Amino acid sequence: MTFADALRSAAANLAGHPLRSGLTMLGMIFGVGAVIAMLSIGAGAEKQAMEMIERLGVRNVLVRNADLRQEELEEIRETSPGVSPRDATAILDAVPGIEAISMRTTFDPYSIHADGNITSAQVHGVGWRHNDLTALDIVEGRFIDPLDESTHAQVCVIGRQVRMDLFRADQVLGRDLKINDIWFEVIGVLAGSGSQKTVQGVTVGSTDREIYIPVSTALRKLDRPVLEAPLDEIILRLKIGASPQETGAIATQLLENLHGGAEDFFVVVPDALLEQSRKTQRLFNIVMGAIAGISLLVGGIGIMNIMLATVFERTREIGIRRAVGARRKDIKLLFLMESFAISAIGGLTGIVLGIVIAKI
Repeated sequence: MTFADALRSAAANLAGHPLRSGLTMLGMIFGVGAVIAMLSIGAGAEKQAMEMIERLGVRNVLVRNADLRQEELEEIRETSPGVSPRDATAILDAVPGIEAISMRTTFDPYSIHADGNITSAQVHGVGWRHNDLTALDIVEGRFIDPLDESTHAQVCVIGRQVRMDLFRADQVLGRDLKINDIWFEVIGVLAGSGSQKTVQGVTVGSTDREIYIPVSTALRKLDRPVLEAPLDEIILRLKIGASPQETGAIATQLLENLHGGAEDFFVVVPDALLEQSRKTQRLFNIVMGAIAGISLLVGGIGIMNIMLATVFERTREIGIRRAVGARRKDIKLLFLMESFAISAIGGLTGIVLGIVIAKI
């Protein structure tokens, strides 16, 4: 019996018992599908986490205002004002290896309107180096510059959705919008950046509904709630070769002293988050791979059991084949081709199923 003859005979036998063949393939289909889907989903999640953390900047260290309850704020504000420009100055003076620094303070204004249109957005007061440190994508105009910050200029850079809500598709550079009771000139427009994401407990927001103004203007002309800290975040860009973990530790110790031990801030080291995310993803891949591998093994055992039962069911056929001249290896080849066909069809179907699940 040739290989082609064995394959044709195996195909005929499988086609003659479609229900049994299909049920036998199910274990392989779900096993392979699980392997492909789990590993694909894991790889996709890892890629997304890496991209979001890299947006924070692997050479950056972030000092952020802690999210505290009202009663905690009332107690802490007796000894600490929270994250403030004073902290930024102290860090720049005392912490080595810092290349650049930027501050951010965020407001939720009660009114944003222009040309009779209204919208809702977060307003961020930021330093002129903010764009260098966070790589915002400016598609029109420019970002805030040192002169804007030093003169408390009433200028702004707006997100894509803010532009569409207020100005539609018209030219926006040089036009004015009103935030609360203050007019700002539009000097730049940001590209769309998708939805807000949270990675390793750190939120990286979309810029579509955001407005950026000079931090000096924000601190002078926009009011924050009484107990809120002046700043929401200080971003430190480190020189090449400086250790983010060491810088984060030094900054933490310095701010603990400045704040009198108050736990009203936390330090984020994106480089450490990146490594932690990689370790978590490796563990996830191992666990998911093991689970999927077990499913695949169970599917293979199911095929073996069915083929063994098939051998006992077809003893008469085997006897007839031997009587007309078939050799032992021909019989083995026949059943091997049947199991191969079941595994191959089930495996290919499982691959397609896994890819479909991963893309959903």
